Amino acid sequence: MDYMYKYTENPFEDLYWNLGEQRKETINIIGGNSQNFRTSEKVSGFIAEKYKVDVKVVLPDALKGKLPPLPNIIYMPSTDSGSFDDTDSFKELITAADYNLLIGEFSKNSITEKAICEVCDSKGKIVIARDGVDLLAGFKPEKSLMNENLIMFSSVPQLQKLLRAVYYPKVLLLTQSLMQVSEILHKFTLSYLVTIVTLHGEQVLVAHAGNLHVLPLEKTGYTPITFWNGELAAKIAVMNIFNPDNVLNATTAALFS
Repeated sequence: MDYMYKYTENPFEDLYWNLGEQRKETINIIGGNSQNFRTSEKVSGFIAEKYKVDVKVVLPDALKGKLPPLPNIIYMPSTDSGSFDDTDSFKELITAADYNLLIGEFSKNSITEKAICEVCDSKGKIVIARDGVDLLAGFKPEKSLMNENLIMFSSVPQLQKLLRAVYYPKVLLLTQSLMQVSEILHKFTLSYLVTIVTLHGEQVLVAHAGNLHVLPLEKTGYTPITFWNGELAAKIAVMNIFNPDNVLNATTAALFS
């Protein structure tokens, strides 16, 4: 398949050279609800410790008063259930940011679902992961999938829901072979501008503009559990801040430990 490239070593190590530079860009870590914000906190600490970028943590204001005043926290209006409300200020924050990581723990409700989908519709630079992808799949995702600046860090079951939501004529299954899944992602990303990162069996797939990069999970240094804990999605976001001109190669480089 002339669109598939398999790697066991990082072919884009030169992209790591840029990570030593001090960058003025700010990355927003967006997630949490009134009951849980631990992933946002953990991921923001991971980025602040390892990379030379400014990190802001964006939380629903239902958490205001529960946390000590910190300079890197931005509060956005929340719903009655304690998740993000669908407001212009939320959309403006994401659209204006240099980069955004929608890390999840949003809690499922129709208002937050609409808010997440509409910010992904924008041309903001976004990596969306965890239950953020479920919200996106549940609310008219067609326009979001045409955002060339959107990277979806998605499981195969989440992609199943997404393909069904846009009435895509191919069915994606966990039982399919690597070649079958690759062919579907190849054709899907020829139709839609989104970049997709997923895990199928023991192989990581990155799909963009019809091209597939495939590498063994063991080469990433992650396990089938830690792959989804938020750190890898954060690293993908950072690599794309430092290397903004080639999303496919930057995202692939981020996968190697």
